[in-house]
Order: sequence, then structure tokens, then C-alpha cells
Amino acid sequence: MKRLFSILVIAAIMVLGAVNLNAANSVNTLPGTIVNFVQQDEDTAAAADEAGEEESVGFHQELKRRFIEGGPGFMGIVLLCLILGLAIAIERIIFLNLSTTNTKKLAQNVEEALRSGGVEAAKEVCRNTRGPVASIYYQGLDRADESIEAAEKAVVAYGGVQMGQLEKNVSWVSLFIALAPMLGFMGTVIGMIQAFDRIEAAGDMQPSLVAGGIKVALLTTVFGLIVAIILQIFYNYIIAKIDSIVNDMEDASILLIDMLVDYKNRKRV
Repeated sequence: MKRLFSILVIAAIMVLGAVNLNAANSVNTLPGTIVNFVQQDEDTAAAADEAGEEESVGFHQELKRRFIEGGPGFMGIVLLCLILGLAIAIERIIFLNLSTTNTKKLAQNVEEALRSGGVEAAKEVCRNTRGPVASIYYQGLDRADESIEAAEKAVVAYGGVQMGQLEKNVSWVSLFIALAPMLGFMGTVIGMIQAFDRIEAAGDMQPSLVAGGIKVALLTTVFGLIVAIILQIFYNYIIAKIDSIVNDMEDASILLIDMLVDYKNRKRV
């Protein structure tokens, strides 16, 4: 019995010693483990960044390669449609943003100028304000001394002129939107014809003869559709901007006629 108790005590001491030793070893090796883990994490992040850069570079190289494979003829024309369409769209966007004015503030300033200084003071406010709404106000005020009907006709006529200036060159963007996919489809048809010509010349239906022509044909279609999608987004934004400015012009014209009527009535009194 004593012998069994002694064995159990010795075993317990050995177990406790082993546990303490393992704990000490764990504490001693913990900083090294953390350092190794951090280094591995940094290496992994660096490798991921390098992979991302390689993937980004690979995308541009792939795009360039696909563009060259599509052929310089139709692909160059599609690219020209994209460049011209974007140039016109950006010019229209800048022009429309510059043509946008705070209509409520302009109407308030014109009304205050009419009450304090008359028509000439209101015209001076319009001269110092840019945008089609201010131009319409100026034309209406310029005919205010004749009659309300003359001022209204001037506002309507000049409003049509301003609307034409807002819509200037927008039809070219819609032309490039329609032209780019059509050119892509034309390249597709020509590529298919070339593929069948190769089959006819070889006298055998080999996949390698057909694959090249079909690939070129599909590439022209894809790039044409991409150009049309990009230009369509800009075109819709331009049309929405024009509609917003035209609505402001119509509201401002009605408000101007009301202000002139009120000014005439006060002047008579």
C-alpha cells in the first residue's frame, strides 16, 4: 500500500514538472512565434499586392492584345468613335454645368431690381448673370416697354434659340452610339467571311482555320458594344441635364411675365 502511494506521488510530481516545463517553454517561444506569424502575414500581404499588381498589368496587356487581335481597321474606327463621342459629351457636360443657374435667386434679384430701379436695373442684373435663363430674362425685359405680349413673344422665341444651343452636337453622340456596334457587327461579318474563305482555300474543315476568324469577329463586336455602352451613359446624363435646364427656363419665363404684369400695374398706380 505504501509502495503504491509512493508511486502515485512520484507520478504526480513528474506530471506537474512536465506541465511547468511545457508552460515555460511556451512562454519562452511565444515572442518568436508571434514574430514568425507577423513575418508570414507580411510576406503573404506583400505577395498578394504583387499578385494584384501583376493582375492589373495583365489586364491592360490583355486588353491591348485583344485590341490588336481585332485588327487595326475596324478596331481603329471603333476607337475613333469612342474618342470623338467622349470629346463631344465632355464638352456638352461642361457647357451645361456652366449654363446651370440658381433660377429662384435670379428671379428674386430681378424682382427686387424691378421694384427699386426699374427695367434697366433688372437688365443689369441679367447682364451680370450667365446662363440661358438670364438671357431669356434680358430679352423679355428688353421688350417690356412695348407691351406684355411683345415681352412674352420675345421670351418664347429666344427660349427656342437657347434650347437649340443646349442641344447642339448632342445628335453626334447618338450617332456614335449607333455607329460603334454597327461597325463591330460589320467586323464580325467580315471575320466570318474570312474564316469561310480559309476553309474553302484549305478544302478541309479544321478548327484552327475557323477559330481565328471567329475570334477576330467576336472581338470587334465586343469592343463596339463597350463603346456604345460608355457613350450611352454620357448621353443619358446630357439629356437629363438639358431637360432640367429647359424646365427651369419654362418656369422662369412664366415667373418673368408675372413680374412684368405686376410691375406694369404698380407703375400705372
